Amino acid sequence: MEILQQLHIAPFVVDVFRLSIWLLVIMVIFVPLERFCPLHPQKFFRKAFFTDFIYFFLSGLLPKFFIALPMSLIALGLHGFIPGELHQQVASLPMWARFSAAMVVGEFGTYWGHRWMHEIPFLWRFHAIHHSAEQIDWLVNTRAHPIDLAFPRLCGFVPMYLLGLAQASGNSMDLMPLLVTLVGTIWGFFIHANLRWRFGCLEWMISTPAFHHWHHTNDGPEFINKNYAPMLPWMDKLFGTFYLPKKQWPTRYGINDTMSPSIVQQLIQPFSSSKKLPTRNTGF
Repeated sequence: MEILQQLHIAPFVVDVFRLSIWLLVIMVIFVPLERFCPLHPQKFFRKAFFTDFIYFFLSGLLPKFFIALPMSLIALGLHGFIPGELHQQVASLPMWARFSAAMVVGEFGTYWGHRWMHEIPFLWRFHAIHHSAEQIDWLVNTRAHPIDLAFPRLCGFVPMYLLGLAQASGNSMDLMPLLVTLVGTIWGFFIHANLRWRFGCLEWMISTPAFHHWHHTNDGPEFINKNYAPMLPWMDKLFGTFYLPKKQWPTRYGINDTMSPSIVQQLIQPFSSSKKLPTRNTGF
């Protein structure tokens, strides 16, 4: 019995250890950067730091349970709609070309998945947890409900499978979605970082802290619901949601609705019908 228990516990322990190492690496990179080039002066143990610390591990452990089965079903369902010739043509492309195409079409799907998280009231209930952060830094990247993490990611995977850039492979995802997810996750820490860096004309091509900080602003209703793209701001230019002034930065972050300080309550609240919940993104 103990051996069976150990077999069940071991994968969880390995995942926690892997996430701990990953957290240490990210801290070594971003903590010094935010200390020497901060946008807003704030302490390392800023408000809700320990809440986000717990979310870091939850975000690394839980979403796979919400993604694996739906993605397998979606991939297998789309497989029959993809012409065999397209599979062959895509498969013949060099890896860099397939990866570049996967990043673009995945970004397209993720953009709309993220935008729907703002525009559909029920989905906003989950996404509001991420936007409730009143101080922004690298760790806020992982403050998110598992549904909030899974839905835009699934929306990004669908066009990749539809175009044959990813292949259905039983109950697991192939290398391409994993690579796209890895790059997006790493970049997510950067764009949430409390850094004052600006990159001039490059800012309409690749997302930066300035671009994404405006997505989190609580400076007024005229500034909200902008900058949905996680990596490619020209997606927002294409769909009319781009906002990035040359010199200004947001002065306030967060949401106008009340968010429970309890992580357990935050995870449960979106499923409730209570009127006290954030039911629509009216300003953050």
